[in-house]
Amino acid sequence: MMEPLMSVILVSFAAVSLIMVITWLVALQINNFSIVDVVWSFNFFVIAAIIWFMSEVRLPRLEIICALLTLWSVRLTLYLGIRVGSHLQEEEGRYKQLRMEWVKNLNSKFFWFYQMQAVSNLFLCIPFFIMAFNNDNQLNFLEYIGSLIWITGIVGEAIADYQLQQFKKNKWNKGKVCQTGLWNYSRHPNYFFQLTIWTGVFIFALSSNWGWLSIVCPLSIGWLLFKVTGIPLTEQQSLRSKGDAYRKYQSTTSIFFPMPKKN
Repeated sequence: MMEPLMSVILVSFAAVSLIMVITWLVALQINNFSIVDVVWSFNFFVIAAIIWFMSEVRLPRLEIICALLTLWSVRLTLYLGIRVGSHLQEEEGRYKQLRMEWVKNLNSKFFWFYQMQAVSNLFLCIPFFIMAFNNDNQLNFLEYIGSLIWITGIVGEAIADYQLQQFKKNKWNKGKVCQTGLWNYSRHPNYFFQLTIWTGVFIFALSSNWGWLSIVCPLSIGWLLFKVTGIPLTEQQSLRSKGDAYRKYQSTTSIFFPMPKKN
């Protein structure tokens, strides 16, 4: 098992690392580093394809994990592609901020930033590598539960993204804070469901040998969302762009988990 597993991991890393090098070169040409978000999402589809084509055994488990990983990856890639592509001439706020912070050796710092994104792709695919080489013919009840939670996360994240997209389409909402649908209850429903996805993945993986190692995924995603690139940067950018309107929104909604707004 270890030899084919390592082969899949090495091929996956080589692929996503090369893709990130190409993306970095494109970003230099168009002067917009925010395209990395789109490619980061797409890389999961690439890894799903590699797992599928390099796997020697076709089992329902393999079909489920590759299908759900592909569904999530393609949906998020299309959503981010439309968002970033609609203003390619203007970089997104988080990357403008990084430009200011990384003014010295800007291009090289972004090169390694892109490569770290490739590493994160591989790291987050630990559960899929483990599950893909589980040759048990029968699905375990934990795999059914994990699939249900996983699908719930994909659907919930899609709904939150769609609601925000529709809000932004209305020119009269420029400078306002989205407070419709799921955004009426949580400041970050998309992040909530993203964590739900990885929790489902972890539960699914528990039935496979060494599946408990997959706990690193929801834990690392949670850490990134709460402490690093998710909520902190999003909140800072929202405060810069919306000011008091967003401060009021912060006072009436939960930072993460859905809860009724205060009157």
